[in-house]
Amino acid sequence: MARPGAARKTEAAEREVARTRSGAGPRTAELDRLIHERVRLGIVSALAVNDSLSFNELKALLKTTDGNLSVHARKLEEASYVTCTKSFEGRIPKTEYRLTAAGRRALEHYLDHMEALIRVTRQG
Repeated sequence: MARPGAARKTEAAEREVARTRSGAGPRTAELDRLIHERVRLGIVSALAVNDSLSFNELKALLKTTDGNLSVHARKLEEASYVTCTKSFEGRIPKTEYRLTAAGRRALEHYLDHMEALIRVTRQG
C-alpha cells in the first residue's frame, strides 16, 4: 500500500532529476543533506527497524568510533530526528536512541527521493 503523499514526493523528485539533466543543476534543498551522510543514514535506518538501540549497539552495527557516533547522533538529535535517553543499569551508564516521528518522515522523504533518482536514471 502506498504511503499518503508518496506519489507527490516521487513526482517532485523526478522533476528534480529532470531539472538536473536539463543542465539547470540540482536544488540541494530537495535532498536532506543531514540524512545523506553515511553514518547518519545508518543511524536513522537502524532506528527505523528497531524500537530503540543503545549507543554501543549502534557503534557495533555501524563500525564507527565513540567520537564519530556521538557527533553524528548529536546532529540528528539537534534536528529532532532522534531522541536520546540516558540512564544507568546498575552503575553502568546506558544511552538509548529512538527515531522520532519527524525523523521517520525525513527518512521516508529521503528514500522516496532516492528511489525516484534511481528510477529516472535507469530509464535514461
